[in-house]
Amino acid sequence: MPLFEVQVIIENKSGMNDPEGETILNDLVLKGSFSSVKKVRSAKMLKFQINSTTKQSAETTIKKLCNDLRIYNPMVSKVTFTAKPL
Repeated sequence: MPLFEVQVIIENKSGMNDPEGETILNDLVLKGSFSSVKKVRSAKMLKFQINSTTKQSAETTIKKLCNDLRIYNPMVSKVTFTAKPL
């Protein structure tokens, strides 16, 4: 059975506070030489390796896993799943 890597990117929905991104932006502004940067949003990325018959089934399995284990809060988080063969 083929092996896939599924990347799960979890970020705050647009309009939600992102304290980590704001801190990074403030540090860039204070340093002065990066004043052209106007916004920073942070995210968390998880990587899963899974045996699966297809890319689609690998993504579906990891989506179910993330939902069943409540790895993210769907009220405040936007989640992206991307599978690629290894």
